[in-house]
Amino acid sequence: MPGLDPRWSRTRLVPDSRSGSAHEWHYLDTLDELQKLGVRPVGTILAVHGNPTWSYLWRDLVSASVRAADAGQPAWRVIAVDQLDMGFSARTGVTRPLAQRVRDLADFTDSLALDGPVVTLGHDWGGVVAFGWAVDHPDLLAGVMSLNTAAHHPAGVPIPAPLRLAGTRGVLAASTETTSAFLNTTLRLARPALDPAVRDAYRAPYGSAERRRGIGGFVADIPTDARHESFAELQRIAAGVAKLTVPALLLWGPRDPIFGDRYLDDLVDRLPHADVHRFEGAGHLIAEERDYAGAVLDWLSERGTTSGTATAPDTDTDMSASFTPLWAALDNRRADADDAVIDMAVRGGGERHVSWQQLDDRVRRIAAGLASVGVQKGHRVSVLVPPGPTLTAIVYGCLRMGAVVVVADAGLGVQGLSRAVRGAWPDVIIGEARGLAAARALGWPGMRISVARLPWASRRLLAVDYTLGEIVERGTSAPLPVEPAADDPAAILFTSGSTGPAKGVAYTHRQLSALRDVLAAHFGIDEETGLVTGFAPFALLGPALGTRSATPAMDVSAPRTLTARAVAAAVRASDSRIVFLSPAAILNVVATAGALDADDRAALATVRTFLSTGAPVGEALLAAAAELMPNAEPHTPYGMTECLLMTDVTLDGIRAVGGAADRGVCVGSPIGANRVLISALDADGAAVGAPRSTPGVLGEVVISAAHLKTAYDRLWLTDRISTLNTPDDGRWHRTGDVGHLDAEGRLWIEGRLPHVLTTAEGPLAPVGPEQQIEGSAFVRRAALVGVGPAGLRQAVAVIETLPAVTRPGLAAPDVTGDIRERSSVPLVAVLAVPSLPTDIRHNSKIDRTRLSVWAERTLAGGRITSP
Repeated sequence: MPGLDPRWSRTRLVPDSRSGSAHEWHYLDTLDELQKLGVRPVGTILAVHGNPTWSYLWRDLVSASVRAADAGQPAWRVIAVDQLDMGFSARTGVTRPLAQRVRDLADFTDSLALDGPVVTLGHDWGGVVAFGWAVDHPDLLAGVMSLNTAAHHPAGVPIPAPLRLAGTRGVLAASTETTSAFLNTTLRLARPALDPAVRDAYRAPYGSAERRRGIGGFVADIPTDARHESFAELQRIAAGVAKLTVPALLLWGPRDPIFGDRYLDDLVDRLPHADVHRFEGAGHLIAEERDYAGAVLDWLSERGTTSGTATAPDTDTDMSASFTPLWAALDNRRADADDAVIDMAVRGGGERHVSWQQLDDRVRRIAAGLASVGVQKGHRVSVLVPPGPTLTAIVYGCLRMGAVVVVADAGLGVQGLSRAVRGAWPDVIIGEARGLAAARALGWPGMRISVARLPWASRRLLAVDYTLGEIVERGTSAPLPVEPAADDPAAILFTSGSTGPAKGVAYTHRQLSALRDVLAAHFGIDEETGLVTGFAPFALLGPALGTRSATPAMDVSAPRTLTARAVAAAVRASDSRIVFLSPAAILNVVATAGALDADDRAALATVRTFLSTGAPVGEALLAAAAELMPNAEPHTPYGMTECLLMTDVTLDGIRAVGGAADRGVCVGSPIGANRVLISALDADGAAVGAPRSTPGVLGEVVISAAHLKTAYDRLWLTDRISTLNTPDDGRWHRTGDVGHLDAEGRLWIEGRLPHVLTTAEGPLAPVGPEQQIEGSAFVRRAALVGVGPAGLRQAVAVIETLPAVTRPGLAAPDVTGDIRERSSVPLVAVLAVPSLPTDIRHNSKIDRTRLSVWAERTLAGGRITSP
């Protein structure tokens, strides 16, 4: 059997503590192998499979644990059992409900005289059995781990359809025992498909109806309601899990049609201290799809076995630091009738003005109203509302009452938005009809609140519990809930998805307030400043900064729809001195500057500060925007969803270093107390160097700041990889960006870590060569990508031409010649495309990974299509 060493296989006759009979168990055990290596195990992993698998499920963990011990790492004994009536253990011929299976496992460990520390690991219904053993053995227990499983099923909610069907009378025996349909269906859930030899190994113990009766017994034992004999035991286990304080690890495949995110959310509620990782794209057979074994052993090495009590992750928070909540400006200006928010992006045209008095009143009523319908501090509220005054009021209302705001914008697309919402598993969804329809169709969780009043039929169809108007009305007479504390969770903001599936970034109230304070101090923002923003995330910060904010007429989910006239109109309406745009927005603002009239230009001349963020901006684009706002100081701050403001540079600052030999885009020096270091790349393009401030070293950008995220939400492995904890300097974040520091400590961005070309001469970052190529009069934008094997990658330029080509393919000879003369990097080809693919939030981050695949296929002679 692939991956299964026969030396691990054991059998043991185990007495039944109730009946006095004895049954033979089959199990895998690494103790003998560890003894041969001369190592003493630090503890035992007790692994329990589900239905219809067997201990073969855990072979990778068994193998990895032996290799780790042989390499001198902490040695964990792994015991992986075949439950009775399953795998190669005895067929008992009697029904074994959940309580019996928990006792069976206890009989087995008693027969081994197993001592602690023990960490349990389960999958599927084996997870419940493992949890039952854990609850019953607190003296031995050092931790709990689980792949997809369930400890509780909510009343009134049908069990998953596949299990309902399999458990139906007349179908149960036919699908689970008489035939191998249930087994085969389960094995087909793996993505990619299992190797035939692996599939045969899973099937090996179940070659006849007699051998498959345990499969049917497991399905029949699923407690569908309180009348089922295993219902009480499941309730007991669920209650016991909620009392566990030992370290916990939950690894999850969100595409599981049986144990979906609903069950993960329940386990997180019961084990709030658990480390959680959702393997995006993985499903039920997560052990066959992802490196769960590496995750398990890494987690055990970090958590150790010396304590039976879990500790919260270190967030490097200075608890003595001053804290002013994000809504403090609303409290201070609650009697002010001046404009707080001006929305010029109203669908259908027109403007909407909201005063400080109106906004504060609405925020308070929403906060009190949400509390009155059962929303509690820490509950997650997914907000599917376009940017504007309504979204602002909802967000601040949620923050004011301690709910955690989940923000995933429509720019992620339906699939990305659905992944984000289901991954966060909110308690409440507030949205317009379109968002609520998606929630209904895609099975998103949560109480549903409609922003608009709906006809009775629509309300029932969308399963709406309340309208926002009803919430506000309830909040009119309801008391305001107690304010959250500084280090309570405040928000989960999703990344753009431009470098992989969008990730939820968790922030506390202290961190959001720190962001506000850094922004206000660095740019001198006060009550009279005013802010025009065409970049949705920062539109929400106006009320926190205590200054009026205006959103120009545009499609806020598509920054490239913003025009120069719309910016001028917003500046004129709000009398703002700061304009905040994304690079994609700037491109179109510059492109539409010819439509400006004298009044527009006069309005733009009153702007004192202009900012562009979302992606590094080159001198030419920043200079073009500066011409439209001649009295403004142009800035291009650098940041990311994980830390929204890190460094800053002005146009004059960029010009001052223009003659330098540095490659990339200069994004300036760290703001305030923010810190930036570089982790050098090795020949394989991996960031392995200790973070340093040495000038001129190409590497991954590593950052630290007071407003750095707490963690990635339910992505423990991702957070672990991206976080550096140092005893002297606190917590640092690996950004995934590559660049270098110059002699003055300024940061230069040269691309993303996955986009580095590993050439025979060493790692090559793309942005510097792209800048050389973009110096050509033939080129609007360029991307440098690699083709060929790792370590021997060859550079290819992919360009948008001026004028644009209508079809992708090889660039014209004169264009290719000009580009090759400009490039210091040898180019094996120059390809021209009508438009470079970009991310969907900023419309500015080029998708070089996609382009690389396309270029490889095109140059290999494949059919030429758009990238």
